[in-house]
This record gives sequence, C-alpha cells and structure tokens, in this order.
Amino acid sequence: MAKKISLREFQEHLAARLVGASGQSAAGLLGIQSGADYWLVNLSDSGEIVPLTPLTAVPLTKPWFAGIANIRGNLYSVADFSAFQGKDPTPQNAGSRLLLVGTRHGTNAALLVTRMLGLRNIEALTPAPAEADAPAWARASYTDNEGRRWKMLNVRELLADDAFMEIGA
Repeated sequence: MAKKISLREFQEHLAARLVGASGQSAAGLLGIQSGADYWLVNLSDSGEIVPLTPLTAVPLTKPWFAGIANIRGNLYSVADFSAFQGKDPTPQNAGSRLLLVGTRHGTNAALLVTRMLGLRNIEALTPAPAEADAPAWARASYTDNEGRRWKMLNVRELLADDAFMEIGA
C-alpha cells in the first residue's frame, strides 16, 4: 500500500523538485483564477486546495461570505474571493475550488476561487505597476509573456484586513 501524504506535503515536495530541476529559487507560487482575475499565492501561504464541498449558509453575513465548509471535521469560513472584491460571484460548480489560506496564520479561512492554474515561476513574469487603488494585500503585480496580468496575493495582509474579517451584514 502506498504511503499517504497530505496535499500540502506533495506541493512542497513538487516545488522543491522544480527548484532543483531548474536551478532557480523562485518556483514556489501557485496560480489561481478568481472571476476574470489571475492571482499568485506563495506556496508557503497557500495551504491546501480542496474541491468545493457543500457550504452551509450563515444568516446576517455580507453577500461575499459564501458560508461554512466542513473539511475533514474542521469548520472553515469561506469567502467568495471575487465577490469580496466587488466583482461577480464565483460560480459554484465542479471546477470551483477552496483554497485554505488561514491555517498557517491560525485561522480556518478559505477562499472560493474559480479554478487552480498550477505552479508559476516569478522569474518568468515581468513586474508591472500596481493599480493605484490596490489594497495592501494586492500591491504587487506582474505580466506574463501572453500579456495576462497577475496580482500577488499577500495572505497575511488579507487576513489582517478589517473588511475581510468583518463578515457581519
């Protein structure tokens, strides 16, 4: 029987192998799509990626608060990342994913995102000027060779943002 490992251990192992194979030190970024936006998250902050599970609605919360998810017996508060930014809500379908971002920082928080895009290397991206009205958790931006704009998500800053932590309507 094969040894079971967590998804996080697998991601860290894969990132380490990519660094070793390429000789580069900056391959540890996860690409995600939230609505029409592309985001980068450091693997160390990304936590675990799980398929969308049934969400339990919570009354008297803001419209972007998607609900509570039970992930292996642990309850996670789920924020629709696109709706939180004032954009269209994320469709809840087979391609949607939950990115468990708060575990490393002591909270059970998850982001509902459109889809996962895999590992990205920062050295393959070109720094771009940040949007003037970008929040503290999204100040860095990059473009890829196809002209797509990628925003860097600073998970620690997001979890410290009062607007994100205040879910009451």
